[in-house]
Amino acid sequence: MYVCVCRAVTENEVHDCIAAGAKSARQIRDTTGAGGDCASCVRKICAILKRSEELATA
Repeated sequence: MYVCVCRAVTENEVHDCIAAGAKSARQIRDTTGAGGDCASCVRKICAILKRSEELATA
């Protein structure tokens, strides 16, 4: 599923960034470009980050 339509960034790519150490939407944007255009995907990226943090601490 696409998280960022503007840059064609998928949810898997966001998860890969998180697995590689990304801890913020800005770090994901710097790596993938997601959120760099219209920024409507930033909320979705933040939700993915939060969910991954919750899973990591559970």
